[in-house]
Amino acid sequence: MFLSRIDSKVDAALDEIGTDQAASLRGRSAIAGARLSYQVFEEVFSSPVFTELAAAGAHPQRLLWASTGTKDDAYPDTMYVDELVTTDVVSTMPAATLAAVADHSAATGADTVRGTYEQAQHVIDEVQRLGVHYDQILDELETAGVQSFIDSWDELLATVETGLREATEGSTPGVSA
Repeated sequence: MFLSRIDSKVDAALDEIGTDQAASLRGRSAIAGARLSYQVFEEVFSSPVFTELAAAGAHPQRLLWASTGTKDDAYPDTMYVDELVTTDVVSTMPAATLAAVADHSAATGADTVRGTYEQAQHVIDEVQRLGVHYDQILDELETAGVQSFIDSWDELLATVETGLREATEGSTPGVSA
């Protein structure tokens, strides 16, 4: 989950609404959505179906918290780390966020995700009640994210192909590929 990107899009929609209620929800959607995703993670990987798979050697796929550097200066620079402390996740951090966490994070190691699902659902419900198309925003971000990975992969393949062609051409004088 690309956290700060979610808040950037949702916050822009909340700013367009312009009410005090909308302003009170700024910077809360990504954390709420991540917490609800973790709730689903717990349900799936504690299900009888997965218990059977685990007995046969399967391992759960962990959630990934990404884009954990805040893009809004009004938010604490460790917000996405401090608010999403739990087990069985991977949290990627840009160097500035990692340094901020090491320097002044409020995280104590106590789980800040479990037990918050009702509150998280309330945040998402309120955002949607105000007219923000939350699911559409997530769909757009997912599509853009997948396309970004495809573009990076294509660029990598082109670089490798160029390198192989140049190496091949360089090793056999007079022969071109």
